[in-house]
Amino acid sequence: MSSPRLSRKLTVVCTVLAAIAASVSTFAQSQPRIVRLSDVRGTVEIDKNSGAGYEKAFVNLPVTQGALLRTQDDGRVEVEFEDGSALRLTPNTTVEFKSLALVDGKHFSEVDLTQGMAYVNWLGKGGDALTLNFSREKVTLLHASHFRVETSPARVDVAVFKGDVDVVGPTGTMTLSKKKMATFDPSDGEKGTLAKDFEQDAYDDWDKQASEYHDTYAKNNSTPYGYGYSDMSYYGGFSNVAGYGMLWQPYFAGIGWDPFMDGAWAFSPGIGYTWVSAYPWGWTPYMYGNWVFVPGMGWMWEPGNWNGWNGTPRFVGTGPQRYAVPTPPKTGPNTVVVGRGGPLTGTPLVGRTLIDRGSAGLMVPRGSLGNLAHLNREVTKAGSVNLHSAPVPYAAVEHPIAPWHSSAASSTGTSSGTAMHSAPSSSAHSTHSTSGGRPH
Repeated sequence: MSSPRLSRKLTVVCTVLAAIAASVSTFAQSQPRIVRLSDVRGTVEIDKNSGAGYEKAFVNLPVTQGALLRTQDDGRVEVEFEDGSALRLTPNTTVEFKSLALVDGKHFSEVDLTQGMAYVNWLGKGGDALTLNFSREKVTLLHASHFRVETSPARVDVAVFKGDVDVVGPTGTMTLSKKKMATFDPSDGEKGTLAKDFEQDAYDDWDKQASEYHDTYAKNNSTPYGYGYSDMSYYGGFSNVAGYGMLWQPYFAGIGWDPFMDGAWAFSPGIGYTWVSAYPWGWTPYMYGNWVFVPGMGWMWEPGNWNGWNGTPRFVGTGPQRYAVPTPPKTGPNTVVVGRGGPLTGTPLVGRTLIDRGSAGLMVPRGSLGNLAHLNREVTKAGSVNLHSAPVPYAAVEHPIAPWHSSAASSTGTSSGTAMHSAPSSSAHSTHSTSGGRPH
């Protein structure tokens, strides 16, 4: 017989699942929800449910309802939800985004983990909920919790790092609290067994470092959304600009830098083409608000327009002479690359590497160089710096020892807030088209 506490939990779970099911008609009548591919390492592929099959996935790509996401032997990926919650997949893992629903301002997400290992760091903000299905079990979250699930035809493991989760399956419900784990046997009716010891996994450190990165750089977020904010905080800063108010600009930008020079047009069913920035911070400043060109300071981002995301580039005011914002292709479903964007983005920086004005953080792994504000000042003064050591992804160091030196041969510049000044550079938009990849 179930306890009153368990009965109450089951009632809440059933209520959430009913809300998700009832949301289908509401979802169809509103702007579709999108979640973000916030970090992509190695070979990661996505099937957008467009009929093109699997194609290469890349950072900042929007994920819509019905999409399949999978990693290969060397692949890892992180998905950010609106409140900043994260789903991380290790190599050889596949998930389906079964439902991304919006009901009365609340976000309800249902994801099927069909194979492999997934980490969930659910923040439990604003009444949003997540259901993760795996084998014949499911976990529905209405509160903050951090756990991992590994599923295969022979065995299912669930381990909890923080909070507690209720694993609902054919044999009932098992509640797992912090530092507890359980195994479920698909060959024995999904019978669950509580483990005597908490076993670490080789990817726990990766998940922990990623979580610490977001915890460090997502502080003091005053925007309505959490996804993308930590990357904005790491890769750039706000300045109070006379006549404009508070504006954000990426580090290492410069007057000649163009926010639309590197990216891709990506097609998704139900929303058509959307602009996908190649920059690791390139989510929030393209989905919300407006870009403005400030004389003497270059392109900067103005927050706002939080009621709906933008599918196409937006800027207000007057741009540089002869400037034209890229326009989306007329037909899909191919990905159209602009500059160094999308599938053409190279390997993140390793070893001795030059960072100069105009790079705007492109291909710098997030958290890898500690305090970028200090490095930005060095680049502003000297024009460029040479890195001495390989960047370490996710290193959330507040006051690092600078692994760089200024380039004496580089041009000089001045700084004001986050503004970088340099000679204008070419921002011609070269485009490439990529096919839908291998069939599903």
